[in-house]
Amino acid sequence: MTEQKFLQDLEKKLWTSANKLLPSLDAAVYKHVVLGMVFVKYVSDSFETRRQELIAEFTDPENDYYLSDNADDEMVLEELENRDFYTEKNVFWVPQAARWKYLQDSIRLSLGSPLLHGGEFKGAGKLLDDTMELIEKENPKLKRILNKNYAQLQIEQNKLADLLDLIATVPFVHDSLKAKDILGHVYEYFLGQFAAAEGKKGGQFYTPKSIVNLMIEMVEPYKGRIYDPAMGSGGFFISSEKFIEAHNGRLGDISVYGQESNPTTWRLAAMNMAIRGIDFNFGKEPADTFTKDQHPDLRADFVLANPPFNQDEWWDGSLEGDARWKYGTPSKGNGNYAWIQHMLHHTSPNGVVGLVLANGSLTSDNDIRKALVEADLVEAIVALPEKLFTNTGIPACIWILNRSKVQTGKVLFIDTRDVGHFENRTMKVFSDDDAKALADMFHKFKTNSGYEDIAGKFYRATTDEIAKQEYILTPGRYVGVAEEEDDGISFTEKMTTLTETLSHQFKESDRLEEMIKKNLSGLGYEI
Repeated sequence: MTEQKFLQDLEKKLWTSANKLLPSLDAAVYKHVVLGMVFVKYVSDSFETRRQELIAEFTDPENDYYLSDNADDEMVLEELENRDFYTEKNVFWVPQAARWKYLQDSIRLSLGSPLLHGGEFKGAGKLLDDTMELIEKENPKLKRILNKNYAQLQIEQNKLADLLDLIATVPFVHDSLKAKDILGHVYEYFLGQFAAAEGKKGGQFYTPKSIVNLMIEMVEPYKGRIYDPAMGSGGFFISSEKFIEAHNGRLGDISVYGQESNPTTWRLAAMNMAIRGIDFNFGKEPADTFTKDQHPDLRADFVLANPPFNQDEWWDGSLEGDARWKYGTPSKGNGNYAWIQHMLHHTSPNGVVGLVLANGSLTSDNDIRKALVEADLVEAIVALPEKLFTNTGIPACIWILNRSKVQTGKVLFIDTRDVGHFENRTMKVFSDDDAKALADMFHKFKTNSGYEDIAGKFYRATTDEIAKQEYILTPGRYVGVAEEEDDGISFTEKMTTLTETLSHQFKESDRLEEMIKKNLSGLGYEI
C-alpha cells in the first residue's frame, strides 16, 4: 500500500468513526476533544519508543548505557524511569499516570474504583484532565497548552473511552513514515475538517495547503528566523519543515516565532509544533498582534502569514503614531495595510514577506500602496482562483515583499485563476506540480534567468508602468489576455458546424417535448 493510500484510508476511518461517536458536539468543541487525545497518543508513543531504545542500550555490552552483567529487571525498570534519558533526546517526559496504556486500562473503570497510581476513578473526563495536567507539569514547554476541560463537557464516559480506543489504532509506522509523520498528518487532517465544519470561523486558523505550499515554494525559507504574526494552527511552520526536509536541509537551521490572539488556537499551534518536534517561541501568552506584540525586537528573515481578511475592528487608540506605520497610517476600518506594515517592521534588512490578503488590498489605501511600490518593496503579486478556501468566497491574492530585491524597479504579476483542479464540487486545489511551476517562473524572474512574459499569466512590470495604472496592483491589468491557439478552422466553418448542431438540438428538444406531453396525456393530464 502506498503512503498516500495508507494516509487516505486512515483519514476516512478516523473521521467517520469519530463522527459516529460524538455526533452531537459542535465542531469548535469537538476538535479540542479529539486533538488533545491525539497529542497524548503522540507523546506516549514517542516516550515508549525511547523506552524500548533504552532497554536495548541497557542490555548491550557494547553500548555506553550498558548496566553491567549483574543488572536485574528491577534495576532496568528503575533506570527506565530516569527522565534525563528522555529529555536528552527531546522526548517529552510522561509520568506513569499519564501514559497511554494506563489511560486505556483505567478509562472504563466503574466510578469510585481505585486507580493503580493512587486515588479513585471519578470519570473518563476527569481522568483525561488529570493526564493533561500531569504532562504539562512535567514539561514546562507545554505550560497552559493542553486542553483540560473534558470533565466540564460532560461527555458520556463510554463515548470518551471508545474515542480513546479509536485513536489508539493509529499505527506507529508505515514504510518510511515515522510516528510523528503519521500523527502529524492526522492532526493536520482533523484541523482541515474542523475548518470546513466550522465555516467562516475556521478560516481564522486554517490556511489551505495549496496556498501554503505555493508561498513556501516561492519564499524558500531554508535557513533563519521564520515569523507568522497571525499563525493560527502553525501551518506555515509545518510546511517550512517539510520544504527543508525535501531539499535536504536541516530543521535545526530555522527558528520559528508566532503570535495568535485566540487562546484555544494558540494552544493548538503549540501542540502542532510539539508533535513535529519543532522548537518554537509563541510569546508568553495569546495576545492581539497590534496592541500586545509578543516579539517587539524580532527582525525575521522570513515572514509568512494569512491574516484575517478585511479586518474591520483592529484599531485601538494606542496605535496612533505607532512606529510600524512607516508608510502611512492604515485605514481604521480595514486592517490589510496594518498587517503589511507590521510584517515589514519585523523583517530583517534582507528579509522576505509572503502573505495572503483579500483582493481589495490591491486597490485600497492608495497612499500606502504607492509608498510601498516607490520604496521598491513589492516583488510579486499573485491573483488566486476562486474556491481555494473552504470558508470564504472573497477573492484573494498573495503579496511577496522583499527588502533586498535583485530585480529592482520591477514587479512580477501572476494570474493563477485558470490554474488548479477541483478536488470536489466545492474545493479547488493546486497540485504540487502547479505550485512548483508557478514558483519556478517566479524564481526565473527573480534571478533574471530564462524568464519570459506569458500573456494572460505572467507579466514583468516596471515601476513606471505601475505608476501609469495609479499604483493599482491587480494582476489582470498587466498580464492581459491569453492568446487562443489557432486550430486552423475558419470562422465560416465553425459557424456552419455550430448552427447545424444547434438545429439538431432544437429538433431533439421538440421531440422530447411531444413525448412528455403524450405520456402525461396517457395518465390523464393535459398540457
